[in-house]
Amino acid sequence: MDQKLYIAMYHYTRDLKHSRYPEIKGLDVPLFRQQLAYMKEHFRFVTMEQVICAAEGTAELPENALLLTFDDDYADNYTFAMPLLEEFGAQGAFFIPGKTFTTHQLLDVNKIHYILASADITRLLPDVKRKMDAYRGREYDYAPTEELFAQYAVPSRYDSKETVFVKQMLQTVLPEKVRGQISSDLFEQYVGVTEEQLAYELYLTEDQLRAMKRHGMYIGCHGYDHYWLGNLSPEQMRQDIAMGLDAIGAFIDRGRWVMNYPYGSYNAEVVDYIRSQGACLGLTTEVRAARIGTDEPLLLPRLDCNDFPPKSENYLNL
Repeated sequence: MDQKLYIAMYHYTRDLKHSRYPEIKGLDVPLFRQQLAYMKEHFRFVTMEQVICAAEGTAELPENALLLTFDDDYADNYTFAMPLLEEFGAQGAFFIPGKTFTTHQLLDVNKIHYILASADITRLLPDVKRKMDAYRGREYDYAPTEELFAQYAVPSRYDSKETVFVKQMLQTVLPEKVRGQISSDLFEQYVGVTEEQLAYELYLTEDQLRAMKRHGMYIGCHGYDHYWLGNLSPEQMRQDIAMGLDAIGAFIDRGRWVMNYPYGSYNAEVVDYIRSQGACLGLTTEVRAARIGTDEPLLLPRLDCNDFPPKSENYLNL
């Protein structure tokens, strides 16, 4: 039976006005509270366990079902989001890249977030281009910078073409060692703290994860290194997911767990592998409401938190 499910995606939830990086792209706590109040009035919060049972055909979801998901293991999800979730009677499903709490190393995706939050794009873009030109030809070769700009500088729903270009270059297009070095160079130039300091400040601890689990929150897999899984070799992909599962093994059922693809990146080999390892659901970044019973369970779409009031009413059109 086809059952409609809205899945909302969150990342940072914090008091932006009083934070050290107010330009970070997150949901400000007062708006989060307003959003949860709206959702409670217009939707029925469901748990990940209910969704799993619905996908397996052993339960039905209520009308206007809504599942809340949180990506990337941020400590502000513990300090700000969880208390509000409990206040409004909602479960959050939190997806953890294993590297964040096992080695306390800053993920490349977060280096980029904080560089963008600390630097004006009109100054940052030329710096990125200069560094791309400086590193080209030392050990690695890649296409001319302006050719890459013409190909990848395409605006998205929430970012300008210049910001999309910076993200694409530093997340996936350039060779891994080059983009890691450029990210570290720019982080040191713009952010004002060390990568180690920010990593310990930014991510959840293992004790916090245990507390969230005790409070009824759901913990799922987000890989290990937050790679674009669909771009990796099959061997690298399997290793990253296996390491991610091992890291969060104490928080999941290895025979019935949920995958959240970093960046929404997957391919047929990724889906086949997680199915073979016991995944029962998978979350993408395709933007629409999910149809449980019709959609492939390992490829469920999600809406962004910005698609719901008070940010917008986009969910009505999606």
